[in-house]
Amino acid sequence: MIIWLASYPKSGNTWIRLFLDSLFIASNEFNINQNFIQQFPLRSNFDGLTGNINNQREFAKYCISAQQKINLDRKIKIFKTHNAFWNWNNGEFFFTDEKQTLGVLHIVRDPRNIVTSILNYFHKQNYSNAIDFMKKNRVLGGDEDEHGLPTIIGSWSNHYKSWRKFKKNNLLIKYENLLKKPEEEFFKITNFLKNIGNFEFSNKNILKAIDNCRFNNLSKQEDIHGFVGNSDTNKKINKKFFNLGPNNKWEDILDDKTRLEIEKLFYEEMIDIGYL
Repeated sequence: MIIWLASYPKSGNTWIRLFLDSLFIASNEFNINQNFIQQFPLRSNFDGLTGNINNQREFAKYCISAQQKINLDRKIKIFKTHNAFWNWNNGEFFFTDEKQTLGVLHIVRDPRNIVTSILNYFHKQNYSNAIDFMKKNRVLGGDEDEHGLPTIIGSWSNHYKSWRKFKKNNLLIKYENLLKKPEEEFFKITNFLKNIGNFEFSNKNILKAIDNCRFNNLSKQEDIHGFVGNSDTNKKINKKFFNLGPNNKWEDILDDKTRLEIEKLFYEEMIDIGYL
């Protein structure tokens, strides 16, 4: 069965994936490009199911079938995804279900910080465009994207609310807590995995993985090796994936107009998470 690392883009999903990569590989030579934990969807997941995976409806139609195929060996896997826990056409198709999913690590980040990462990573012209990206239901990829392969993320609000509805083994992780108290939060993650998946991790290896994945270490690794998870556009213009990290503080960056607009748009969700 599948354990999802589920988040809206630019919320810390890659950070947790790299931590788990380091932990599972348990190597003294940690490399950010090892990719032990893969993302979903990949084209190979849909081999033999559809010949038109770029089409959003085809993707939605065969999403659970692709997971059934993945689960045929009855082993536990962990996948990163930016998909919301969506349903297509009023429940005709679903992203996943409790038969395919063992649990969810639901990663959230303050939208006042996400907006700067959206601005930089997706090359938006200004904060107004970045907010527009976050407030509208989005599909990354698909028919209109040169890279194909749809990822249905929705809006920031709908993405958060969708995964909150998934009741089976759902652990909410706040990006800000990972920054403030990494040992406590990463041990919370490993305890969750032990409890639902019978994984075994030594405290020594957990602490080593935490150290491997401190922002400065990841940034240095990117300087040396590059990062395959960076966008093609950023690679062409030599813009790093591990850019601001803990220096992305909305208190120091956002003007009052932008801050207030975000707080008004996402007031209900920010209250629920504890950001307001």
